[in-house]
Amino acid sequence: MASRRKVRRWVLWYSLVEAVVILCALVGWFWFQRQLMPVGRGAARTVWIVRGADITAVARQLREMRLIRHADAFRWYARWRGDTERIKAGRYRLSPTMTVGQILDRITSGKQDTEGLVVIPEGFTVRRIAERLAARGILKDADAFLRIAGGGGRLDGRLALPFPVPETGLEGYLFPSSYDFEPGMKAERVAQIMVNQFEEQFRKPFADEIKRRGRPLHEIVTIASMIEREAEIDKDRPLIAGVIENRLRKGMRLQIDATVLYALGHHKNRVLFRDLRVDSPYNTYRHTGLPPGPIASPGLPSLMAALRPATHDYLFYVAAEDGSHVFARTEAEHNREVARYRARQRSGGN
Repeated sequence: MASRRKVRRWVLWYSLVEAVVILCALVGWFWFQRQLMPVGRGAARTVWIVRGADITAVARQLREMRLIRHADAFRWYARWRGDTERIKAGRYRLSPTMTVGQILDRITSGKQDTEGLVVIPEGFTVRRIAERLAARGILKDADAFLRIAGGGGRLDGRLALPFPVPETGLEGYLFPSSYDFEPGMKAERVAQIMVNQFEEQFRKPFADEIKRRGRPLHEIVTIASMIEREAEIDKDRPLIAGVIENRLRKGMRLQIDATVLYALGHHKNRVLFRDLRVDSPYNTYRHTGLPPGPIASPGLPSLMAALRPATHDYLFYVAAEDGSHVFARTEAEHNREVARYRARQRSGGN
């Protein structure tokens, strides 16, 4: 009898434990399903997912913005779906009315929201950047932006710069990209955000290579800005960088039209002989060596070309009708190519 009672007690305890485990599993399952539901009502929000962000960082960001209920539940569900390595960097418009599954669908699709973005193209000068931001109502004071970014030592203490303040200001260091600026921002804040992009996209990831390059960062950015204004096709960029390096090594004047236009202060489709007489340290037809600083904001391809110039013996290049360039080793070869180019222009390109 005692043995039977003992067995019944063990069966009872086992059944009780089993019931508790099943109950906990059910409660856990319903809790987990609850965390996958929308947070609730509210306006959609813009979320920037930075390059290289892992699933933990993304989950924390979404939770802080009150777009998901629980960061760990989001992370577990993403792993179950196999989405942890499929999240794409970019700008997304997400709503608290979306489920976790819908949010994951959006940020793994790469379909970004571009409404409200301000695009700063490659090759823009500080002045053109200020004009575009002012036209969009971003800048509170466009003149203040020009005073801050225009050089002359006015940057000290106003921005957190990870490199020495150039005498020529932030020309070349305002990284061309798409920005989610708010209307009426202070000039210092706008400039800081754009410099931070330069730091994140180029200076920091290639810091060791920049040190080994043999030129200061300012010279690399200056060369990159000239490449940006001269080249239209990416494959030409390292070749033009090589020409610049070869001419500097030989003590030749660079004779780059884009620097003359910068000295003139306005764009022209064609540089005339009288333009070459402009008295400016940026006029590389009159002055040997690099100009004092960048002449525009170079994009990453031009920065990389300046960092990794092609090795060759070309000293000249001339533009072709398709935007590419023809390179030459001697002045005689170059003059022949220039003559051919002008003849094709006169004949309408035929």
